[in-house]
Amino acid sequence: MRADRYIDGPPLGLDLYREVADLPIVSPHGHIPVELFAEGARLETPGQLFVGADHYVVRMLYSQGVPLESIYGADDRDLWDLLVENLGLFDLTPSGLWFRETLVNVFGVGGPAGAYDRIEEQLASPDFAPRALLDRFRVECLATTDAADASLDAHRGLAPRIRPTFRPDAVVAIDAPGWAERVEARDYPSFVATLEEQRAAFKAMGATATDHAATSADTTRLSEAEAATIFAAGIAGTVTSENARRFEAHMLNEFARMSVEDGLVMQLHVGSLRNHNLPLAGRFGPDIGADIPVATDWTRGLRPMLEAYGNDPRFRVILFTLDESTYSRELAPIAGHYPSVLLGCPWWFHDSPLGIDRFLDRVVETAGIANLAGFVDDARALTALPARHDLWRRRTCGWLARKVEAGFAGEDEARRIARELAVDLARRAYNL
Repeated sequence: MRADRYIDGPPLGLDLYREVADLPIVSPHGHIPVELFAEGARLETPGQLFVGADHYVVRMLYSQGVPLESIYGADDRDLWDLLVENLGLFDLTPSGLWFRETLVNVFGVGGPAGAYDRIEEQLASPDFAPRALLDRFRVECLATTDAADASLDAHRGLAPRIRPTFRPDAVVAIDAPGWAERVEARDYPSFVATLEEQRAAFKAMGATATDHAATSADTTRLSEAEAATIFAAGIAGTVTSENARRFEAHMLNEFARMSVEDGLVMQLHVGSLRNHNLPLAGRFGPDIGADIPVATDWTRGLRPMLEAYGNDPRFRVILFTLDESTYSRELAPIAGHYPSVLLGCPWWFHDSPLGIDRFLDRVVETAGIANLAGFVDDARALTALPARHDLWRRRTCGWLARKVEAGFAGEDEARRIARELAVDLARRAYNL
């Protein structure tokens, strides 16, 4: 493979990349299950690892008429063969790039045809045990994403290398089926107190951040009485969808208040309409690749939260979006003003070579480098970490080299910034 692949810039880009290529991996946000790091645990089998657990792959296959019945519940070797037969669908996509890079650089396989047995043999070996891969990949820190009511038993003894992240989305979606049965608190003050206790437990296990996903950026605060009334309707099963969304917006504001008090960094992933294909979600469950971006009004939505806490030096919030149109119009100006706000890197559909370029082009002139949160991989597979971080480092180095060539920066500045983008910004943003 070409040494300068994906860099797309003058020769300086490769020089910059070589200086950061072997830096540790800092992964402050992702979805790799903590259970993988238990003694004796192993990675999934090849078909599940590369297909079943990867919503990028599933959504592309489905878009071309591959029935989900042939993916979920299929024999693992058949699942692998399905991917190999349809590899052309992933030409020029990030999924195709990550797959190729992982085969070559993690498994030492030149191509997927006939590689199932060799990959499975490696996955079953001690060298591919998850803890061994952490060492091989030079993972300095990896954060999992855990439900607010998770026991965290699997996290014991893993910090500071493996850290939990507090994800309360399920407990604030008060109109979700079965919500009242899952929530122990029967009144709003007890509900808030329980969340505060859970956050403290996460922090004791090494957590430095929380994560919140929402369709809207609305953070309008309710009065305590109104919040209590809507909560009671949720318990009774009579809450309306409109009031449930108002409660979620209120809770984002409330979680910001908690972050001021306990120091956990708040992450907002906003702008995805979940389970867009409801008939499919009903048959196969959530996270099948049918989450679609929507336009987001960050400026008005975040104003209540930022007016309350955005000027407080104890508060930090990192913003991620699927709506690229907001980069230069709203997000960069917000981050370029509020001392509490940092911008997260391209997320989901945009964590791609050109997506990275578009992000930097649209935000750096207004927000600068220091108001960025570095790179998060959002990975669900441990074996994907090297490819994702390597792509980010290659693209950012190429982008910097083009800036130097055009006279916007000197080489010394570019070398410093390359390292910041690779690891230092993420360390600072997440208090690692």
